[in-house]
Amino acid sequence: MKDSIRVALVDDHRIVRRGLRSFLEAFPDLTIVGEAASGEETLQHIEEWLPDVVIMDLLMPGGMDGVEAIRAIRLTTPHTQVVALTSSTEDARVIAALRAGAIGYVRKDADPNTLLASVRAAARGQSVLDPAVANTVLHELTRQSKAGNTGSELTEREQEVLRQIALGCTNREIAETLVVSEETIKTHVGNILTKLQLAHRMQAVIYALKHGLISLDEINLS
Repeated sequence: MKDSIRVALVDDHRIVRRGLRSFLEAFPDLTIVGEAASGEETLQHIEEWLPDVVIMDLLMPGGMDGVEAIRAIRLTTPHTQVVALTSSTEDARVIAALRAGAIGYVRKDADPNTLLASVRAAARGQSVLDPAVANTVLHELTRQSKAGNTGSELTEREQEVLRQIALGCTNREIAETLVVSEETIKTHVGNILTKLQLAHRMQAVIYALKHGLISLDEINLS
């Protein structure tokens, strides 16, 4: 299908990959373009598959774990988004995956519709976090120190756009709030990601939380 979302599955358990394929192939807007059992195998084929979204297990045998694989995928095929799918909700691992470039993080025991929504959102460059994982992220970030850079390299308008991103607003909603064009907001978002050396909007949300530009009570990542 011309407009289908190209998806690759990475998990060392064949039965998990088979289950994911059976579930996702039922939707006409999704096409499975490849499978791999390790990070190394994924990188061997990623430029052949050119997926829009990779569903990546984080806990795999071999020399390259899921976090390393995410980082390598984002370097090799920057247009490819990664949704981490794992049984682990360990705080450090969740944060590491998101910082490596994962745009979403879903537990293996989550509602299948959460995974489906995450894949579709990832293909649009948007983030959907499993609610339990979002809670883990937020509480870990509030535990961390807020010392260091607080976004001072951003202009006042860019900081306001960053706050709106962290609140979960779309570019159109931000444009309406700030009474500017949507194209202007796209430019601001690009400048923010470039200045802060961030890969996508989810990392911008993490940055805003960590540096106190927005509070835990104001945000909902689910």
